[in-house]
Amino acid sequence: MSENLESFLSEIPFFSEVSKKSLTHLVDHLTEETYIKNEVVFKKDTIGDSMYVILNGSVKIHDKKHIYDTLTKGDCFGEYALIDNETRSASVTALENTTVLKIERVHFLNLIKDDGGFAKGILAVMIKRHRELDTIQERLASSKLEIETVNSKMSGLIDGAMDAIIMFNSDFRIVLTNPSAHELLENEDVLQRNVLFFFDDDSANLIEAIVRSGLEDETSINKYLPNIVKVIGSDDTETLNEGTISKYGSGSEIFFTLILRNIEERLIAEDKINLLTKQTEYLEEEIKELTSSYGIIAENKAMKKALNLIQQVARTDATVLIHGETGTGKELIARAIHKESDRNDKPLIRINCGAIPANLIESELFGHKKGAFTGATVDRKGRFLLADKGTIFLDEIGEMPLELQPKLLRVIQEGEFDPVGSSETIKVDVRIIAASHRDLLKFSKEGKFREDLYYRLNVFPIEVPALRDRGNDLHLIAEEMLDQFSKKLNKPIVNLSDNDKALLSSYHWPGNVRELQNLIERAVIVSENGEISWHAIIPNNTSTQEINVQTNEERILTIKELNTLEKENILKALKQTKWKISGKNGAAELLQIPPTTLASRIKSLGIERPV
Repeated sequence: MSENLESFLSEIPFFSEVSKKSLTHLVDHLTEETYIKNEVVFKKDTIGDSMYVILNGSVKIHDKKHIYDTLTKGDCFGEYALIDNETRSASVTALENTTVLKIERVHFLNLIKDDGGFAKGILAVMIKRHRELDTIQERLASSKLEIETVNSKMSGLIDGAMDAIIMFNSDFRIVLTNPSAHELLENEDVLQRNVLFFFDDDSANLIEAIVRSGLEDETSINKYLPNIVKVIGSDDTETLNEGTISKYGSGSEIFFTLILRNIEERLIAEDKINLLTKQTEYLEEEIKELTSSYGIIAENKAMKKALNLIQQVARTDATVLIHGETGTGKELIARAIHKESDRNDKPLIRINCGAIPANLIESELFGHKKGAFTGATVDRKGRFLLADKGTIFLDEIGEMPLELQPKLLRVIQEGEFDPVGSSETIKVDVRIIAASHRDLLKFSKEGKFREDLYYRLNVFPIEVPALRDRGNDLHLIAEEMLDQFSKKLNKPIVNLSDNDKALLSSYHWPGNVRELQNLIERAVIVSENGEISWHAIIPNNTSTQEINVQTNEERILTIKELNTLEKENILKALKQTKWKISGKNGAAELLQIPPTTLASRIKSLGIERPV
């Protein structure tokens, strides 16, 4: 029996270098213990005094329900208890009826002390285990000082890395980790644990396949993991990670390094970016051209003239002053000029001079130095500096405070300014486009706007006509907006009848295109089955009869147009009464004509009830 144990122990890696004679001494001090299935060999956090060799059966190394590894015949566990008094780092439980050889610390240390051959054999094993480390140290430096310096640098590099670094051998046993890996794995004692136990099944299979392939191929590996892997920490926290895997070493001494980066925050950020990108694309689509004219529909002569002026001035650096009522599209004109200019690859910076308090607008335009005023805790770049080499659009320039206008005049004339609270002069190359709904010349005569600044701004004036003065443009713009909002809100497309167009034309549109856009959006929202009650949408609308009278005063309708209007009106009445012609609440009563007359008109106009 003793000879069988000696032969068995000689095959155990931990005793592989110990002589047969010394193994005989070891066998004399062994005790054999048997554990039934699910019986605990020892528990985590207990102080150990023995190591164990599995003679037959199997055990699991675990922490509560988390299994780190399983060991079978010929495997050892608890070796560290032979040389220290530290507590056990994990629990060991029998998976089946298991017999182990128990080696107590006191007998082990006595053998080390009394049996030189035993000590020599154990030392040889330890040396062999650390051969790779010794080889690396020999290559790194020839002196102790150099080794310590290089090790310090490497440890600092590894320990300071934000990514988790996990090194493991060809048996998937972890041999090195850094603090980031401890945090990711939620465990600071992972050495010699099976790295695959910290991944879900798919991720573990992926890593195992790469390692197996690397073991079959003698060439090195240094590649990105093809898929995102899921790490499951000791506290059951799941995280998504991307990473790289590399291989080094040869023969039986092959190691793999896995570098993992938690990307959950990045994935969340990417989702937000994707959402913002889609929103941006939609907003860009809205300000894109409705036609080829910079998003401006223009059949009206006055509007076409404005577009021609854009073409003439865009390629120059001339200062432009855009005048027009609120909501006429002055910013669209400014964007069109910038888009067609040689500065279109640089920013277009917009600022509404009427939307910023007078005490802050100087800082917004020209920036300020830290401490220039209460609340100026850091330096700030102004809009003019942000627009350098590009274009700045000064909307509602008429609202700029008089005391600030000389500074703007200096920028236009000299191309320079001083930030608030600074004596440093900053040079800029900025193309200036200004806009206002006010009569700036009249303002200058009244002393509300500097006359010299007005003439500096008015180098190339562009007048944007009001919507009510643009004739059929109103209907074209309305139809385009109806189409856009119907698609955006997933509503049936609404078509404008001649009566609807007349109703739209009768309104004064004080808010111009912006007001039209708001009303169209509201109309599409409340529309039902592709129909809109424009009387309820347009403010202060007049009756259809009055509108038709006003329209007739402008032009004479043909018989075909009159029949079309009559057919549309009868259809509306029939739909509203659910095709009831006579009787109370019938279409005839709604139209205030005899039922026989209505029936006759339905037949002559070719009106048929839908199936």
